[in-house]
Parts: sequence; structure tokens; C-alpha cells
Amino acid sequence: MSHIKLLTVLVITAAVLVFGIGSALSAPAEETYVLLPGAGDKCPIDKDTYFTYGFDKNPQLGIIILKVVVTNNNPLDSELTIIGDSGMPSMPGHHDSGDVTLKRNKKGDYLMPVDVVMPGDWEVRLKFIKENKVIYRGSIRFDI
Repeated sequence: MSHIKLLTVLVITAAVLVFGIGSALSAPAEETYVLLPGAGDKCPIDKDTYFTYGFDKNPQLGIIILKVVVTNNNPLDSELTIIGDSGMPSMPGHHDSGDVTLKRNKKGDYLMPVDVVMPGDWEVRLKFIKENKVIYRGSIRFDI
């Protein structure tokens, strides 16, 4: 009877190791974000599309508004969805906003409030989505 228990334990352990290692090997790669140039500079997404960004005021404590202006030279192209998140890279998880879908104003610009709650390094990460696929990832960094 003890040989059956031992064999069962060995089979279960082997299965856990095999499936555990297999799932770790097939884990998706970490998302890579392009560090964006300064505010107002053109950031190309593809041959027909670029965007610029800026804040309503110089980054400071409190709520600042990120504005993203997308320019597309192809009138037949579909609309984009932009999802952003903000936080402090030096304190991951402590002041993160979580994913926020940028809202559009009457001009068609994309807006996102960023709540800067303390001095330090800050990052806003943007994902541009078209037809349910992420087509571009960009990162804006600043210090307060």
C-alpha cells in the first residue's frame, strides 16, 4: 500500500513540475513602452499617424491634465482608443492610477487627469488601440 502512495506522490509531483515549468516558459513577454520625446514633439505611430502630447500646466502637485492630439493622414482609418495609467516607477503599486480610458473633448483631443500626490519621479504610460489590438505603447516621464 505504501508503494502505491509513494508512486502517486511522485506522479503528482512530476505533473506539477512539468506543467509549472511549461506555463512559466509560455508566459507572455513584458510590455515594452517607447520613452516619448518632449511635450509638443511629433511621435509617429505608423506611416499615416502621429501624435503630440502636453499638459495643461507644468507638472506639479495636484491634478494635471494630459492632452494627446492624434493626427491621421488617412481619412478612411478607424478611430483609436487610448488607455493610460500613471504612477511612480520608484514606488510601484503605491500611487498607480490603474488603466484609464482617455476621454475625447469637442475638438477630438484625448484627455486624461493625472493625480500627482507627492514629489518624486512620475510616469504616464499610454497604449494606443485600434481594432482591439495594441498598436503602440509610449511612456512619458517627469519629476516633481
